[in-house]
Formats: sequence, structure tokens, C-alpha cells
Amino acid sequence: MLPVFSGKLCQFLKVTRLPSILFLGVFYVAYVLVGGLVFWKLEGWYVLQQIELLKEKRIKLLEKYPCVGQNGLRELAEMIKAASVSGLSPDSNDTADGFWKFTSSSVFAATVVTTIGYGNIIPLTTAGQIFCVLFALFGIPLNVVILNRVGKYMLAIERNFCNFLEKKFDRGKCVRISIHSISFVSSALLYFMLPMLLFKAYEGWSYAEAIYYCFITLSTIGFGDYVADHNPAIIYPEWYSCLMAAWIFFGLAWLALLINHSIDLLESVNAYLRGRQNAQIQVEEPKEQPEKGLKVEET
Repeated sequence: MLPVFSGKLCQFLKVTRLPSILFLGVFYVAYVLVGGLVFWKLEGWYVLQQIELLKEKRIKLLEKYPCVGQNGLRELAEMIKAASVSGLSPDSNDTADGFWKFTSSSVFAATVVTTIGYGNIIPLTTAGQIFCVLFALFGIPLNVVILNRVGKYMLAIERNFCNFLEKKFDRGKCVRISIHSISFVSSALLYFMLPMLLFKAYEGWSYAEAIYYCFITLSTIGFGDYVADHNPAIIYPEWYSCLMAAWIFFGLAWLALLINHSIDLLESVNAYLRGRQNAQIQVEEPKEQPEKGLKVEET
């Protein structure tokens, strides 16, 4: 009874592919936990240090301006926070029409449908919040479809170019690998290096901050700690927001294509490992059958 039950259990596991699912699940959880540990070690001490510095600055500020008091300091902090949400620069009284200009509003709409969601601009009115929900409800699926089509079109152009060159040259495989490599490098320059230089010039960020912002944006993580076209103290040119919207759209399509290639690579590795496992099982089964035959002859 037990061998029959174990055989059925093995067949069930093979059908449901439970080992591969468990392996991916364990790997995923371990990856997240290791990432949390690294972030904790890298950022935890810095946050504690900043908290101590802020406490010292608050004590010095209250000593310098004793008439403000703790309550006055809290009200001042709330006022500065509200001014920041509305687009008011603490350095001047110029709001530059606030955040809700047509160009910045269009960028906000793009961040909604692309699920970037920086959090720097938020709808405050009830009507705006309801419209945001309805707009995202239909805009997010539309954005996924459009990006998928654009990504496939970009891939089709690259494949057709590879096929054209393979017919012209004998070493087709080398040509295909070279074209894919050139395409990856040129796309990385277009969607990461050039925007990095642009953001450094107009936002005043360092190279590390600019490249960090590029990846956080195009991967739709969107922390909101760095946001372009957001500083009310800077007067941006009119084409800046339009260029940003175009960069976000085509950059998302390219990065989605790159992520799909990575997923295909991981699935290919998983299929290869599963094929080797099945091959080992098939090799071991014929070895067990002669042993059973010998036992029957002895009886």
C-alpha cells in the first residue's frame, strides 16, 4: 500500500511541478530577506545618525529662537510641508503656477497610468481623487497594451535587421549576437546616459543621483525622493516636460522588453535543469527493473 501511495504522490508532484515552484518560492523569499538585510546594514546607521543631528538642530533652533517654542516649531514644520505639496519654494514666494500646470499635470497623468507614482504631486480635491481612480482604472491596462505593442515592434525591427545582415554574412550567429549587444549598449546610452547628463545639468544632481533616478523611474518603482521637473525654485524650459514624457514612455517599453528577455532566460535555465532531472530519472528507472526481475526468478 505504501509503495503505491508513494508512487501516486511522485506522479502528483511531477504533474504539479511542485519542486520547481518551491525552489523559486524559496529563492524569492531568500532574495528579499537578503536584500532587506543589506539595506538595513547600509541605511540603518545613517538614519540613526540623521535623527541625532536633527535633534541637535532642533535644540539649537529653540535656543536661538526661544519665542517659537515646541508648538510653534511644529506649526512651522506643517506649514513648510503644506507649502511643499502645493509647489511653494521655501526660498521665495514664487510658486511658478504651482505643480498643477498643464505640462506637470500631463506628466502626473503619465506617472499614474505607468504606475510610477512618485507621490510628489497628489490630487487634494474629492473630484480629483475620484477622477484619478477612474483614470487609472482604464489607463493602466491601456498603458500595458501599448507598451507591449511598442516593445514587440522594437524587437521586430531588431530581428528583421539581424535577419537582413545574416543573409549578407556567413557567420549569422555572431552577427546576431553583435547586433543584440550593440542594441543593448546604444539603448542604455539613450535611456540612461543621456538623461543622466540632462538631469545633472537642469536638476543639479550628481551622476549617481541621476542614474539612480533614471532606473527608479523606468522600473516604475518611483520612490519620489528624486523627481525631475519638480523643484519650484528652478525655471524649466517648456520642452523639458514633453521630453521627460517621451523618455518615460519609450524607456518603459525598452526596459519591459529587457525584463521579458531576462524572464525568458530564467525560464530557459529552469527548463534546462528540469530536463536534466527528468533525464536522470529515466536513466535510473531501467536499472531498477532488472533487480525486480531477479527477485521474481529467485522466488
